[in-house]
Amino acid sequence: MPSATVIAAYCAGLLLTLCLAAWLTPRAWWRRANARALAVLVCGTALLGGLLHALVEPDAVPRAATLAALPVSEAPVAGAQYRVRDHLNLREHTGINARRLAVVPAGARVTATGQRRGDWWQVSAVVDGRRHDGWASSLWLRRADENSVVF
Repeated sequence: MPSATVIAAYCAGLLLTLCLAAWLTPRAWWRRANARALAVLVCGTALLGGLLHALVEPDAVPRAATLAALPVSEAPVAGAQYRVRDHLNLREHTGINARRLAVVPAGARVTATGQRRGDWWQVSAVVDGRRHDGWASSLWLRRADENSVVF
């Protein structure tokens, strides 16, 4: 069953579609029900509702395609060391809107816990003498034994 956020996003998408359709299309289109008017409402509601839902819940984007695209060997191994490619924001939860716990400097090493949510891995890092456990984008992590290539 869809959550209240999903329903609210698509209802807002429908209202926006109705307003935009009334403003941007000829009045003759709306004098009687027809396939063109139905297509405008359905496509506009789907497009705008989906956009609003993605803006409100950025982590709600389907992850099946992301997980299927990554080979199994790319999954984080619990206890494995990874090197930070560039300054890395360690976050409380997944997503770029989550609260930042610390900034791990480039070249530092982090330890994976083995948990993964899409491209986000849970890692443990020591920053300024304090240990932080949080989530980091795997795009900024390299295996500790991997040579760095600078472009």
